[in-house]
Amino acid sequence: MTDSTESPDLQRRSGLRRLKEGTYGGFFAACAAVTLLTTVAIFVTLLSDAVVFFSEVPIAEFLTSTNWSPNPAGGGQSFGIVPLLIGTIVVTVTAAFIALPTGTLTAIYLSEYATPNARSILKPLLEILAGIPTVVYGYFALVYVTPALKATLFPEISTFNALSASIMVGIMTIPMVSSISEDAMSAVPDDLRQAGYGLGATKFEVSTGIVVPASISGIASSYILAVSRAIGETMIVVVAMGAQARMPAVGETLFGIPYFNPADVLLDSGMTITVAMVQIAGGDLTGGTIPYDSMFALGLALFVVTLVMNVLSDIIAERYREEY
Repeated sequence: MTDSTESPDLQRRSGLRRLKEGTYGGFFAACAAVTLLTTVAIFVTLLSDAVVFFSEVPIAEFLTSTNWSPNPAGGGQSFGIVPLLIGTIVVTVTAAFIALPTGTLTAIYLSEYATPNARSILKPLLEILAGIPTVVYGYFALVYVTPALKATLFPEISTFNALSASIMVGIMTIPMVSSISEDAMSAVPDDLRQAGYGLGATKFEVSTGIVVPASISGIASSYILAVSRAIGETMIVVVAMGAQARMPAVGETLFGIPYFNPADVLLDSGMTITVAMVQIAGGDLTGGTIPYDSMFALGLALFVVTLVMNVLSDIIAERYREEY
């Protein structure tokens, strides 16, 4: 009698449970679908307008021309991405020289040397850097960093220059490197550390010879994500670097290959891909014109670069992931 009475009730509860789980799963799948559809929509939008642009401007000219003048006051228009690529690469590489080693060493300290109390204080303080608006970084570079560099190391530096912008972009991306790398290092089992100590290794040797190699996949992923973030940075370079697309002066040949003078590249103004897009979007251009469509061609180029970087990050993380 009891079994026959409880059996329908249990079936009803089981059915409600399955319905709830199905609802939750459908909601989570819908959220994932929104993310995917948003990415696809952005790509399709960029591609459709970029195709219109490339129907007017040859791709070869876009990729090889050394002049960017989408709306000159007098003279013909030119849509060469080369000076924009040079500005983007200069800012990204210089910022990487600051962010990657500093972030990695900070992660080693937080993971291996800092006490729990110190870690609980320092890590949130460090991550505050990621929450500061980028326009604040830009004005800090313009108002404080550039005058300091001009008064000390580089008297010939311009008011708008790539070096100050790169320094602030590097500082801005330090939390990304340190946080992800520290999480990867903290995930390394303590058994590996104790084995190293048992063999007579010092803390420094354990940190650099055991922990860092064991967490190399997470560290490499943080590097690529930080570089991707630096490539897409806009406000810092708009404020501190200026908006002048120009080719740097070519120095003497090195092994028969001409190269750009680093001082001319870093100490003078320039323009990145994102700055060029902001300049076009903030102008008086209307839809359907070639300069307006060039913004989507630049966006597509930037989208492809960041997509490749993110895919490369996933490949490296999968290739060198350690399972314990």
